[in-house]
Amino acid sequence: MALAINIDDLLNKQRIESNRIEFKKGWNPVSIYHSVCAFANDFDDLGGGYIVVGVDTDDKTGVAIRPVEGIPIEEIDDILQDMVGYNNKIAPYYMPRTSTEEVDGKTVLVIWCPAGINRPYSVPENVTAKNGSKEYFYIRSGTSSIIAKGEVLDELRELASRVPFDERGNPDIRLEDISALLLREYLVKVGSKLASEINVRPLQEILEQMDLFVGPKENRMLRNVAAMMFCENPSKFFKRTQVEIVYFPEGRLNNPSNLYEGAVITGSVPQIIDRTLEYLKRMLVMQSIIKPENDYRSRKFYTYPYQALEESVTNSLYHRDYREWEPVVITVEPDSITIQNVGGPDRSISAADISRCEILVSKRYRNRRLGEYLKELDMTEGRSTGIPTIQNVLENNGSPRATVVTDEDRTFFRITIPCHEAAGNIIADIANKDASVKASRRGALKTALQTALQTAPETALQILEQIQINPKVTMTDLANLTGYSRRWVAQTMKQLQELNVIKRVGSTKTGYWEIIAK
Repeated sequence: MALAINIDDLLNKQRIESNRIEFKKGWNPVSIYHSVCAFANDFDDLGGGYIVVGVDTDDKTGVAIRPVEGIPIEEIDDILQDMVGYNNKIAPYYMPRTSTEEVDGKTVLVIWCPAGINRPYSVPENVTAKNGSKEYFYIRSGTSSIIAKGEVLDELRELASRVPFDERGNPDIRLEDISALLLREYLVKVGSKLASEINVRPLQEILEQMDLFVGPKENRMLRNVAAMMFCENPSKFFKRTQVEIVYFPEGRLNNPSNLYEGAVITGSVPQIIDRTLEYLKRMLVMQSIIKPENDYRSRKFYTYPYQALEESVTNSLYHRDYREWEPVVITVEPDSITIQNVGGPDRSISAADISRCEILVSKRYRNRRLGEYLKELDMTEGRSTGIPTIQNVLENNGSPRATVVTDEDRTFFRITIPCHEAAGNIIADIANKDASVKASRRGALKTALQTALQTAPETALQILEQIQINPKVTMTDLANLTGYSRRWVAQTMKQLQELNVIKRVGSTKTGYWEIIAK
């Protein structure tokens, strides 16, 4: 059974936190099943972990020693058979996933232990004992598996009712809602061998192997995270899963009535992140040069450091409460960008830490599995480094510090990133660069299109807005993003070209669409 992650990434502890990986030189079921139980309990909501058997480590660094020790191939079948019996000793029943991998010409066994949905789990102290053994609840403490006791055990027992939203089964998500293309793109990016199996194995088998189904055999349901990651239109299940951008040229407080709407960005969660960052980079990230008096050296600065926007946008989609029907809203003012998502920080983060806006360490994650996927795509580090990274890049850019706000009930999270003080008001420049359909123009354009187009004007408006976000968007992409058939989109695009509303620049494969200003 192939892994949904590259084995070299595990050995090098890349994309996965070190406390989620445990190396074992040889097969020792007693200690291994302590760790299986600990990963299944997932006390810190990190997403479970991996046990790699057949790999020795350096005592000082904990790094895998290469070449690996490996396991004799003739022993693998016996180990897997023994595991069937050991799995039955975990209460409630829990079954980790296994995969044999070839490394350095040797065979290693990878035991993948996703966070269990029936926490807490216990296991005998000695799973090999024939006469039984006392059972304990195990959790991870750093890179070790320990027995949960006292208040920790009480808290572990409370986890039974706290299954993260993205891990829950959703009866409304169907297999046909999952894009095999998006799934394959993800598997290719993370270097999984499953990528080569997409076209030769049923999609359901692939998703089962990735632990994206939950429930008994007679009622299998896809987890919410499957739609978040691999559905072209997750708003079908989680209303208004999108990013909306609003501009206040004079500032929201100075003149709240003077505003215009920019892009509305949709797609799967990774697509929304990529498209939003592409849009912000194109519209807002500008480099300037300062040459101080009496100094021959010039200094470069950016209106907004791209990495600060990257961290903020990714975190807003990662930590959003997908049960709420509210989008991520990005507000652009002359002196700042504000990014707000519904669902505030966990109660384990103190009000004082939020006020300081230095490092925000959460003990519980709303969407731990989604975060795991984003980490594997290198979209986030997931080590509570987001805020420190933002503050560091702002400081290096010569910009003021970012600030964070939430309410008493923790219903929202809002981060404000200041523009560099020497940049001036860049919104006017943005307006000139932005050839999109603004709110002030939407009504007039809709009226004009009403009489000129045979198709519905709303279709045309949606297409124009998507072209604004991504000029290289394809017909197929537009069909997926708007919810219309490809034929309908093609017909509308043809009419828009005939009316000189849009034009194609360059070839079909390498060119892009351009909205012609009127």
